[in-house]
Amino acid sequence: MEFEGKIIAVLEKRGGTSAKGNTWSCQEYVIENHDQYPKKMCFEVFSDEKIDQFNIQPGEELKVHFDVDAREWNSRWFNSLRAWRVERIPAAGSVPGETSSSEFPSAPVGMPQTSAASDEIAPESDELPF
Repeated sequence: MEFEGKIIAVLEKRGGTSAKGNTWSCQEYVIENHDQYPKKMCFEVFSDEKIDQFNIQPGEELKVHFDVDAREWNSRWFNSLRAWRVERIPAAGSVPGETSSSEFPSAPVGMPQTSAASDEIAPESDELPF
């Protein structure tokens, strides 16, 4: 499964030692999507290696691939959303090798584009604005 959105919280890293004597670590993150009615999801990254590899920071736009699992404890069930892959999403309009959309705003479909430079030239002039 996957979920896209912005990281809105990085929770405290937890760790310990298992019953078999192995050390473990886990860090949880909260991500919020951009739907009309935004949804939030808390997911975890398990192991220091994955936590360091993903290097998730607040405010980042991510696509998180995760597995859903449940476990029982004291006759109660708890869900676990464990991330196994994280993809960074480039900011809107920032495609590598292209200029940002804020530098060259696009006109609505069917409308000619104008710029401040073309507005400065008198309509009777045959000179090009560049």
